[in-house]
Amino acid sequence: SRTKGLKMQVEELPIKGVLKLTPKIYKDNRGLFLETWQKKRYEEFGVPTEFVQDNLSISSKNVLRGLHFQKEHPQGKLITLLKGKIFDVVVDFRKDSPTFGQWAGTYLSAENFEQLWIPPGLAHGFLVCSDEALFNYKCTEYYYPQDEKTILWNDPTLEIEWPLSASPILSAKDECGTSFEAEAK
Repeated sequence: SRTKGLKMQVEELPIKGVLKLTPKIYKDNRGLFLETWQKKRYEEFGVPTEFVQDNLSISSKNVLRGLHFQKEHPQGKLITLLKGKIFDVVVDFRKDSPTFGQWAGTYLSAENFEQLWIPPGLAHGFLVCSDEALFNYKCTEYYYPQDEKTILWNDPTLEIEWPLSASPILSAKDECGTSFEAEAK
């Protein structure tokens, strides 16, 4: 874990380039304040500074979304958790990466507004561990529905250790995902 200017804690996950960021929070009797994005600071850690789209996601407990990625138009994503707690998972799809085919997972909590930087070329999914989760994410590429791919959340090749407390709530798209091996060809 490293800190620059005591403004933010940054931890690199086992997948190269994936960063967990914890911004500095300023609290007083009125509430709190924090920066969720600041070009110069994030640039210092290698997070790109050009985003083309912001998205908002709200999900209920036990909802599992993913694992999604775009093959021809890969998206980098900066996720900011605003409410709740999730278990966030990335799978490395970059064929030239030393961690190709590996996954990493981490909890994100809105108690400290944790963020996750996911470089382009990774599949992404998450499980909601609280009653509800709300997060915003910035994307480095536009969403192309025809290019979106889904890997099965429970692909036996990946062996992702989801912290399930009940059967996950899945979309039809996520129930019908394909295997990592089929998509990695």
